[in-house]
Amino acid sequence: MTITQNCFKSGRHETFYLAAGPESGTPIIFVHGWPELSISWRHQLPHFAALGYRAIAPDMRGYGKSTVHPRHEDYSLRESVADMIELLDHLGADKAVFVGHDWGTPVVWSLAQHHPDRCLAIAGLCVPYQPDGFTAENSIPLCNRDLYPEADYPAAQWDYQLFYRENFDAARKAFEANVRGTVNILFRSARPEAKGNPSPTATIRKRGGWFPGGGGAPDVPRDPKILTEADEAIYVEALTRNGFFGPDSWYMNAQANVAFAEEARANWRLTLPVLFFHAMYDVVCETIDSRLAEPMREHTEDLTEMIVESGHWMAQEKPVEVNEGIERWLAAKGL
Repeated sequence: MTITQNCFKSGRHETFYLAAGPESGTPIIFVHGWPELSISWRHQLPHFAALGYRAIAPDMRGYGKSTVHPRHEDYSLRESVADMIELLDHLGADKAVFVGHDWGTPVVWSLAQHHPDRCLAIAGLCVPYQPDGFTAENSIPLCNRDLYPEADYPAAQWDYQLFYRENFDAARKAFEANVRGTVNILFRSARPEAKGNPSPTATIRKRGGWFPGGGGAPDVPRDPKILTEADEAIYVEALTRNGFFGPDSWYMNAQANVAFAEEARANWRLTLPVLFFHAMYDVVCETIDSRLAEPMREHTEDLTEMIVESGHWMAQEKPVEVNEGIERWLAAKGL
């Protein structure tokens, strides 16, 4: 199945995207998160193209070959939602199925809130729907306090998001100091033995940074369960060229994102079909033993939930399970 590279410009942004499948097919748009690229969906695009969908995966703003904007506020959800609506218009489509992972899920949840008329259905991987906005302040009260006693872990596993706000330049420079090391230490497959233990992200501020001594990532071998050597090279090249200002700036818009969600309060209850994948061994977006998924269950009318025995990088670690899950759900919903 041929995957083409495409690009279009609007007056406000340039979007690069991968596409596969017939142009007449129903669009299914895959939205990546931090710090990924359109190739994060390399296992999904040919699968859904072969089923007759028009499968699309953009580089989100700040990533890859899409525009890297200069200000933190350029990375609010309002801007990314507008990017996706422009992409949909560019494709000549009225509606699409949107699938998001990591920071891509708040984008697709926001699309469902603000533009339900442009959404056929929404699927989210790892990060559940939070109607009042995906922020540390909204996530911390839903954590598992048996695992994260407040006296020891006041921000639970979301401590790292506060580190960005307080030490943005330090976080960015640490990731940029050894990009290959950053890529290889982040993109790891599931560690079942880590389940039930505090996430390393819960002590970022206490440790003074992501990596030992506040420096760059250590050199670790690539995890072949997630990345081939060619995949690794693509991630390293793009993140070296663009740096981490754009990706990390996604964490700098909590107040703006809450205000954006508030504008859509009348649409907080989603009536369209929703699919959510829980990652069994995701220690940050832990949705099985905590209350993190409760707001999603309370604010959706047509919710399907699935559990995949994977870590956070689900679509890359367990593509067969993810593809089959989405395919069955779409068929059940007549899409």
